[in-house]
Amino acid sequence: MKIAFSPCPNDTFVFHAWVHHLIPGAPRLDVSYADINITNYWAAESGTNKHDILKISYAALPWVLDEYALIPCGGALGRGCGPLLLRAGTPSASDPADPAFLSGRTVAVPSERSTAYLLFRLWAAQNVPGGIGKIIVMPFEKIMPAVRDGKVDAGLVIHEARFTYPSYGLNLITDLGSWWETDTGLPIPLGAIIAHRSLQLDQIATWTRASVEYAWAHPEASRDYVMSHAQEMEEAVAKAHIELYVNPFTANLGEDGYAAVAALLGRAADEGLVPEIDLAKLR
Repeated sequence: MKIAFSPCPNDTFVFHAWVHHLIPGAPRLDVSYADINITNYWAAESGTNKHDILKISYAALPWVLDEYALIPCGGALGRGCGPLLLRAGTPSASDPADPAFLSGRTVAVPSERSTAYLLFRLWAAQNVPGGIGKIIVMPFEKIMPAVRDGKVDAGLVIHEARFTYPSYGLNLITDLGSWWETDTGLPIPLGAIIAHRSLQLDQIATWTRASVEYAWAHPEASRDYVMSHAQEMEEAVAKAHIELYVNPFTANLGEDGYAAVAALLGRAADEGLVPEIDLAKLR
């Protein structure tokens, strides 16, 4: 069975047990490791050589729901784990958090089919007079250096950047996760597990949930696997990453999770950022 997910610690932690044949009855996995911006487009590509299971952004769901189903476990959704909007500090910037700074400016983002991007655009529509000037897409690990070096005016960051941005001398404009939670009362839908609709979806959910539960029951078992894919990340940062993004929603999306996904995609469709979807296809 072909699967694609990112090399980030939360994904390798979640799928370690299944990848290493520790889930009874689960088929062997042929794994492709790729940034979520890549898996988003893999899922939407036409052709026969497609992955059976992928980790994608919830923001990419509207383009793939006819062919793929949302699996209600294994993904990343939670509270206090949203993307951050950052800028470099300058002597003239008495208030780095003033969103008016972004009016007409250039902002680097990791993807235009990401939850981070949708949250940014929804927030900017309410808070940036005159709107953003230019959006540049770049790999997420290059965004903070680009902001620090003045190549862009601000950057939208995800993943472990939550823990490391002060070391780049950057300042927080806003925590988009906190804004979303305050505005909606809902958790933040970040990464989704999807499976091709031709497969036994209930069984895939069972195997995925079993892999999550094994990871929690044996947290040290996945350590070497996680760190081998962690892109030279410090072990303490990888551990914090897992603790933040692997949570009860990873085992069961639940009603709050489904409501969060529906709210995000509904608001984004109203702004013309994604196609409208039939909400019944989420379940």
